[in-house]
Amino acid sequence: MTQKGPPVCNLISVQIQLLRDGLRCWLREYWGANSIMKSKEHTRQVRNMVLEKFKAGLGYKKISQALNISRSTVQSIIRKWKEYGTTVNLPRQGRPPKLTGRTRRSLIREAAKRPMVTLDEMQRATAQVGETVHRTTISRALHKCGLYGRVARRKPLLKENHKKSRLQFARSHVEDTANMWKKVLWSDETKIELFGHNAKRYAWRRNNTAHHSENTIPTVKYGGGSIMLWGCFSSAGTGKLVKVDGKMDGAKYRAILEENLLESAKDLRLGRRFTFQQDNDPKHKARATMEWFKKKNIHVLEWPSQSPDLNPIENLWQDLKTAVHKRSPSNLTELELFCKEQWARISVTRCAKLVETYPKRLAAVIAAKGGSTKY
Repeated sequence: MTQKGPPVCNLISVQIQLLRDGLRCWLREYWGANSIMKSKEHTRQVRNMVLEKFKAGLGYKKISQALNISRSTVQSIIRKWKEYGTTVNLPRQGRPPKLTGRTRRSLIREAAKRPMVTLDEMQRATAQVGETVHRTTISRALHKCGLYGRVARRKPLLKENHKKSRLQFARSHVEDTANMWKKVLWSDETKIELFGHNAKRYAWRRNNTAHHSENTIPTVKYGGGSIMLWGCFSSAGTGKLVKVDGKMDGAKYRAILEENLLESAKDLRLGRRFTFQQDNDPKHKARATMEWFKKKNIHVLEWPSQSPDLNPIENLWQDLKTAVHKRSPSNLTELELFCKEQWARISVTRCAKLVETYPKRLAAVIAAKGGSTKY
């Protein structure tokens, strides 16, 4: 007599059970390897037992030992009861955050400590501790504490001797009167490129139209040429603006001063006892140049190195470049013409305001202990 095998339904149930057991083992191995397995939530019955024992006068440690749960869990359940009067799960505002509080605080500390750290680096760091999140999640976490990604400003490299001289300059002049700064003739050189204005421009466009002519900024290799300008100004307005032909050297610089400095001071009605400002470029500080100033009885302002933020003419250079490139010069001749026209159009009010607020620059340097400022 043949023996009957087990029913088909029993075989299926056994196979399902084996699959479940295998899946559980795999999940335990996976979560164990990634160290991010979260503990299960305690039932409402367990939470009520914690509350009953607390009301009976037991301390956190004894409750923890009696129910075999962690002391921090006991403390959390009782704190919730004290605050809301219940141990039931309250409705949440939304989806729970993927980043734990510890990881979020770690990211904030890292961004504050290393401002140049990238989102990719922080994303890899969170993955190493078992929290795989998108870069946008990290970005939102930083935004909530007031940290935003911005283009880093380019500032001159300041060594300790530079900071010391800047601080000394600011402290020695911070109490100077407004009339003293009105008698200063500020000067500097700048280079303006034909197609080399590096300011960011944004364009509203549709997808796949980035290379359409109306959405691009035309450029020419090597900037299409450039011109070097020397200019000066005071609180009374702009002075001469001169194109420098060829490479600037000490002799050429003195020729520019000979032809334009005293004439500019006269046009701006600075009188004979005015102060001339220039930076510490070698051609400016050459012996022949300093002798020329002495011969002409021109007082030169002692200037700290690496300090363009202390020279308000830098603001006028930016105004000039913006205005000129809006007119889109097509060649170097037009570029020079537009520069001189726009320089003459800079208002006296703009010049006076820059000089009037100069003490604020000095105060900023003092506050930064000789370091870089926002100017």
